[in-house]
Amino acid sequence: MTKDKSILIKNIYYMLSYAFTTLNQSNYEDITKEEFENIHNLFAAILAKGIGQQLKQGLYREYLNQKEDMSIMRGKIDMPGTIKAKLARKQMLTCEYDELSENNLLNQILKTTVVLLLRHSKVNSERKSVLKKEMLFFSNVDTIEPDSIKWSAIRFQKNNQTYRMLISLCQLIIEGMLLTTEQGEHKMASFMDEQRMCLLYEKFILEYYNKEFPELTVNASQIPWFLDDGIGTMLPVMQSDITLSLRNKVLIIDAKYYTHTTQTLHDKHTLHSNNLYQIFTYVKNKDLEFRDKPHEVSGMLLYAKTDEVIQPNNVYKMSGNQISVKTLDLNCDFKDIAAQLNAIAVAYFGDVVTNA
Repeated sequence: MTKDKSILIKNIYYMLSYAFTTLNQSNYEDITKEEFENIHNLFAAILAKGIGQQLKQGLYREYLNQKEDMSIMRGKIDMPGTIKAKLARKQMLTCEYDELSENNLLNQILKTTVVLLLRHSKVNSERKSVLKKEMLFFSNVDTIEPDSIKWSAIRFQKNNQTYRMLISLCQLIIEGMLLTTEQGEHKMASFMDEQRMCLLYEKFILEYYNKEFPELTVNASQIPWFLDDGIGTMLPVMQSDITLSLRNKVLIIDAKYYTHTTQTLHDKHTLHSNNLYQIFTYVKNKDLEFRDKPHEVSGMLLYAKTDEVIQPNNVYKMSGNQISVKTLDLNCDFKDIAAQLNAIAVAYFGDVVTNA
């Protein structure tokens, strides 16, 4: 049993829509009306819409350094190259100059991603036809090796902000769906791996609460260790997935996307030990931040529901704090997913958010 079969394909779009708010713009609204038989066609549709919109605005261009042997001077002379040409009795100057070009990294990533989708058998002919037409405008853009892309080094500025969502989607496609065979050839996996889906799952929940519950403070905050002597050398960072807060009430959510929501030993199902220890540690250290002020800090492990028979749904009282474990069903209409998330907020923060 693979975890991705438990999620309606269209819900991946909605999750992406919250994670990347650009998808909420009107030019993407037709996608919500379509039915997708697989994730590859969904990605192809989103990318085609996004590239089409970018083509209307014009492809991003930036100045790139060029070096060329020329009969007339352009830019500045490259002396070593010019001397070499003279020694070879060539009446040429080696010149260096900057040229405004579409053949930059951002456009290369777009073209490389499209080429990968065009090669995949699960992308239907209609989607491929649209992407091929768009690629006619990328004739001066090179493809690159997907595994050579340094995603963390990419920087966006005012004149290329419209690429931010597209490049994020390309990264999701390339890193999550690309495999390298022993021969060094590239092929596409059937779906994003568990790690990529976990990151999307976390981002979706965070941005859902951020958008739908403006009354709450929503972030992925770090929780400081409450230390008696102040010495925290080598202690790991406590980074929450989602923290919801309203004045003196705090709910820390750890979003978990696993193939199996419980661990099994001798046919006995229990919660993942590390997950429970982690959320308990987060809650107790956050709780101590308030000291003697009236407050309430709770924690929740929110698992993506699987097809397994046993699904955790428990509430525990631990040393004065509530720790709950719930599952979020992603294999239903999105309005039902929203209702599940709304119910969590209402249960913890009451009347303040009941109109959400």
